[in-house]
Amino acid sequence: SAAECAVWERERSFAATVAAHDAVAFAEHVHAQAAFDAGSAQPIHGRAAVVAAWKDIIAGTSIKLRWSPGVVTLGGDGSLAISRGPAWIEDSRPGATSRHRVGEFISTWIRDRDGQWRVLFDGGAAPMRPATAADVAKLIASIPAQCPRR
Repeated sequence: SAAECAVWERERSFAATVAAHDAVAFAEHVHAQAAFDAGSAQPIHGRAAVVAAWKDIIAGTSIKLRWSPGVVTLGGDGSLAISRGPAWIEDSRPGATSRHRVGEFISTWIRDRDGQWRVLFDGGAAPMRPATAADVAKLIASIPAQCPRR
């Protein structure tokens, strides 16, 4: 639907903030009462804490995290959505067991009071499994350039 594609585009925009190392734009995509690493024993609560926890990821100095939406589903009254899709990491830290890893992310979006979609829950990108640079290139090549209308 058009609403699902709006969330799909917002997810792509969110991922682009990390690729561009733009912490201000990243924060604009996160709900004020967000919970990241949702479902874990130690979730991160609140926009400021999420931005602080993601500082190194956004900077991309040793780990480059990328993702893209695959499927978006709206629920409830249309103000909540789940986004799921591929995620991949390039890890340049010394001693990294695998330079490339791939997995899947899932995030929950809410239409905020100003009408903008923001991430309310982020479940992370697990499990990540080792991959080759060719695996990552193949994954990236398979990502649609625009929202796949159903």
